[in-house]
This record gives sequence, C-alpha cells and structure tokens, in this order.
Amino acid sequence: MSGALLPLFVALPLLLSALLLIVGDRRVLHAVGLFGALLLAIGGALWLVTDFAGSGGAVAHGVAQWPVGISIPFVADMFAALMLAVTGALTLVCSWFAYASGRSATVYFAPLVLVLTAGVNGALLTADLFNLFVFIEVMLLPSYGLFVLAARRKGTEQQVMGARLYVTLNLLTSTIFLMGVGFIYGTAGTVNMGELAGRAATDGTVAISAAVCLFALAIKSAVVPIHGWLAVAYPATSPAITALFSGLHTKVAIYAIYRIYAVVFDGDAHWLWIGVALCCLTMVAGVLGAVGEKTTRSVLAFHMISQIGYILLGVALFTLAGLAAGIFYLLHHMIVKASLFLSTGAIEVRYGTGRIGALSGMAKREPVIAVAFFVAALSLAGLPPFSGFVAKFSLILAAVDTGHVIAVIVMLAVSLVTLLSMLKIWNGVFWGCAEAPAPHAPAPAGDGAVATASDGVVATASGRRISAALAGPAVVTACLTLALGLGAEVLMGVSTTAAEGLLDTSTYVKAVMDS
Repeated sequence: MSGALLPLFVALPLLLSALLLIVGDRRVLHAVGLFGALLLAIGGALWLVTDFAGSGGAVAHGVAQWPVGISIPFVADMFAALMLAVTGALTLVCSWFAYASGRSATVYFAPLVLVLTAGVNGALLTADLFNLFVFIEVMLLPSYGLFVLAARRKGTEQQVMGARLYVTLNLLTSTIFLMGVGFIYGTAGTVNMGELAGRAATDGTVAISAAVCLFALAIKSAVVPIHGWLAVAYPATSPAITALFSGLHTKVAIYAIYRIYAVVFDGDAHWLWIGVALCCLTMVAGVLGAVGEKTTRSVLAFHMISQIGYILLGVALFTLAGLAAGIFYLLHHMIVKASLFLSTGAIEVRYGTGRIGALSGMAKREPVIAVAFFVAALSLAGLPPFSGFVAKFSLILAAVDTGHVIAVIVMLAVSLVTLLSMLKIWNGVFWGCAEAPAPHAPAPAGDGAVATASDGVVATASGRRISAALAGPAVVTACLTLALGLGAEVLMGVSTTAAEGLLDTSTYVKAVMDS
C-alpha cells in the first residue's frame, strides 16, 4: 500500500459521519455506511499486514507534503497494521451487537462510532506526539456521547457516577499528557518521533518530559495505582459500549506506551525494572479486586486490569521474545475480553440482569452463549488449545530468559485465580437448574441494560431466547480465539515481525523522516 493512502483511515470515517448526520434518521443507510466503512478499514489494514509479512518495513506520508516537523506524519508498520485490523474487527462485531440489542436506535450512534474509529486509526498511525494527543481527544469525544446514549431516560445512579468518573479521569489524563508534550517540545524542540528517536536515552530532561506522557498513558491503561476508575466506569454503560471500549481505549494507550518507549527511549534498560514491578502489581490488584464483585461485567472489568499487567510486561522486558509475546497477548486479549463482555452482555440484554446468582441454568437454556463464554473464559485463564495459553506461555518463557522469576510466579498465581473467577461466573450464571426471574421484576440498580427496548422490565425465561443475531458476535470472537490458538504460529510470526520493528526502529524512523 502506498503511504499516500494512510490518511484515508482517518478522513473517510470523519467524512462519512458528517454525511450520515446530514441525511438524518435513515437507519438502513446509517447501518450500511457504518459497516461498509469498517469493512473498508479492515481490508486496508489486512493489505498492510500482507505487505509487511516476513520482511517488515514501514510506509509513511506527510499530509500536504509539508516538511518534517510541520506536516502531520502518518506511518504504518506491522505493529500499527495489526492494531488497525483488530480494532476495526472489534468495532464491527460490537456495532453488530449494538444493532442486535437495540442500543443503536438513535440517529447519532453510527456517526459517533465512525468518529471514534477515525480517532483510533489516527492515534495508531501518527508519528507526532501532539497529533497523538489530538487523535486521542477525537477518540474520546464521541465516547462521551456513546456513554450518555447508553443510559435510558435519566440513567441509574451507577451510570451517572460511571460517566462522571470516566469523563473526569480522561480530561485529567489528557491534560497531563498535553503537559508532557509541552515539556518535550521545550526540552527537545520537536514532538516528531522521528526527530525524537533515542533522545530520552541520552538526555535526562527529555526522559523526564517523556515520562510525564508515559504516566498519563499508564493512567489511561488502568495501571496500578490509578486503576480503579476502569472497574467503576466500564460496567456503568451498556454491554455493547463496554465491549467496544474494552477493545479500543486502553489498548490504544498501551500501543502508545510500546511505541514511545521503543522510539523515544530506544528501549533504555535503566527504567525497565519499574515497569516489571508495576506490571506485577497490576496483575495482582486486578485479579484480587474481582473477588468481591457481584456482577459479571464488574468481575470482567477487574480482570481486564489484571490482564493489562501481562500485556505491558512485554515492553517491560524489552527483548525480542518479550515484545513478541506482549504484542501477541495484546491482540489475543482484545478479542477474548470482547467475547466475554459480548456473551455475558447478551444474557444481560435478554434477561435484564448481569448479577451473579440472579439467574442460573443458562447453560441449558442458552447453550450457544454458554459455549462461547466457556471458550473465551478458558482462553483468558490461559488453558490450551486457546490463544491465551500461547500468549501466557510465551510471556513466561520471555520472563524466564531475562531472569524475572518473581514475575513468572505472579503470572502463574494470577492465572489460577483468574480461572477461579471464571468458574464463579460459570457457577452463578450458567450452571444449575434453569430458573426464571420473577415476571416483570425491575432490573437491579446498576445492572446495565434491560432486555426490553422501552418498558424497562426484565425479560423472563418464559419468553423467547437470545436471538442468533445477538449471540453471533460472542460466537464469532470465541471461534476466533480458538483459531488463533490452533494456528498460533501465524500470529506469533507477525507479532515477532512487529517486535523486530520495535527493537530496531531505524526503518520506522527513516520512514518518518522521509515522509
């Protein structure tokens, strides 16, 4: 693919979102436009992946051909291409779920998702720290709108608190990140990552300035000690939006941490021990936080925090094996976590509650959803033959190679507790005799979406079951994690290619400087 096409990953979704707002409330046209744009983006990302497969490389384009340092540089390598493909696919299946659950019944849903897609794509492709800030804001603004649209009428107290925390936290971290960008410009005279390559490893003032940016990104990633916001905010919206956010927001921040530390810090080994310690603490804090939770999405949100520790351990090790394992884990986790949110979300939408113990026997009544959850849960815990086993095993081997025995022990212990938490959901929701909730009983406060579209009552087991359209997204993502486990060599191969581009950033930097 020519570098000149890269800006289209941002421009087309933005233009299409504006056109959909102009045409008004035409639901079919909105759906066609949204899914068509997402399929085009996924196709373009896979085109990039095939271009980089085996040999690596990078393509770049400076918008309007302004000189380096002035133009907005768009750069794609294997890492960016993989992230574009997976984020696009997750946006597609989560939008599918939203339409199937009735959560897209507004003229603003498709335009907001398209703007969100443009922001995510821009953040993944830009090689300029200030423009990274801009695209993160482009990503966040429609997210606030989606958060609000997810609440019916005035929303529950939990939804209001979650939305308030989500907005406040992101405004704070964006301010911190922008301060860091300003510090970098004041100390280095540029925010272009090609010009900043290796500067933090040789200049202490640039290192401190860049550390401010990494601190802000760590907060957005929900790294200990500022991690609790995610477990409060994410379950407070609808299941569709929770699944969507789980695959996009924190993952873009993690991608940026990988990229900045590889390019600006040149993988400086002096600070890696801090990363290893924080990753281990994040694993433990997340998995222990899930122990006392009483809803499926709260449990899964805390485990999301725990898994972020695993993902960031890859960059904290900063070896070829560690980076490859971390990238593999990142891609695997995006798919598996979305699958878990979508399978439990389908039950929550249909039966009106996500509270563990409020329903039972779903394995008998909803066997397809039960199998989808079971597959994704075993993958999250790291059992073979699923992708989670390959991800954790490769990360453990990388930690052993670098002598981080404590990290290995923590990973194994956390995996065991993760399995126990998945069994807690299984026993509380899927196992036992099929029992219906009381007819027309109000949904428990804060449990999220109710089953019906307008009357706000809980659906009962005496009615229809989860439709194929609603179950489809969870089944597709569960099948994908099984396929990635059985064909792990392919994903590990492209992950290794992406890791090589982070270990040796000369190709990436040259592409930026020549754009």
